Amino acid sequence: MKKRAILCFDLKSFYASVECALRNLNPYTTPLVVADPARAGSIVLAVSPYLRAKGYPSRMRLYEVNKVKDLIIARPRMQTYLDYALKVIDIYLDYVSEEDLFVYSIDEVFLDVTNYLNYYRLSKEELAGKILKEIYSKLFLYATCGIGENMLLAKLALDLESKKSKNYLAVWNYEDIKTKLWPVSPLSKMWGIGERMERNLAQLGIVTVYDLAHYNVNVLRKLFGVIGVELYHHANGRDLSKIQDQNKLKA
Repeated sequence: MKKRAILCFDLKSFYASVECALRNLNPYTTPLVVADPARAGSIVLAVSPYLRAKGYPSRMRLYEVNKVKDLIIARPRMQTYLDYALKVIDIYLDYVSEEDLFVYSIDEVFLDVTNYLNYYRLSKEELAGKILKEIYSKLFLYATCGIGENMLLAKLALDLESKKSKNYLAVWNYEDIKTKLWPVSPLSKMWGIGERMERNLAQLGIVTVYDLAHYNVNVLRKLFGVIGVELYHHANGRDLSKIQDQNKLKA
């Protein structure tokens, strides 16, 4: 498998962090939620990292958190969040061309920096750190970055390690699959596996990514079709998709 340098960035608690930035507040010390303050039963769209660390998830009801001391309730401003997302994308485009950037969601993107490292004379970790610092210095937003040798490994590094890292970076290479990917359990922690699929796989005795990586792929194909084969390859860290191809599909 060809080794590429893929960066996967995620803006931490994006909506809530934008609201903190607009108020000149630190999202790690500020109890803030994004929700309609007019109704106690309204759905919370985002919580600040401070509240998340206290165990409050997004997508709860406002009344479940409104007893928090000094709570700030920010009314959703979707156009503002979109404007901020575009500003962040402009930062990414200072480093790579459009064809090497894939927007996965409003707050998450992939960059293929394979052909840029020699130009910048930076390692992939150094380049990722430089971009993280620029996002904060220009927009006062915190971001995390998973770095991998394909899109899958970059995404897994982001989801499973970078968000807990002190420098907001994590690197997963092919040689890390045995030690970092295979022990993952429950399976729903892995990108692409929901709770329903997790239950289906458990009925086969598959409870860790290691189990999935070593299961008979023909059985997985028979039971789950193409998805089963894809999960088998992902469990082994294989992903042949390229950012440039993803952009062609979008076009």
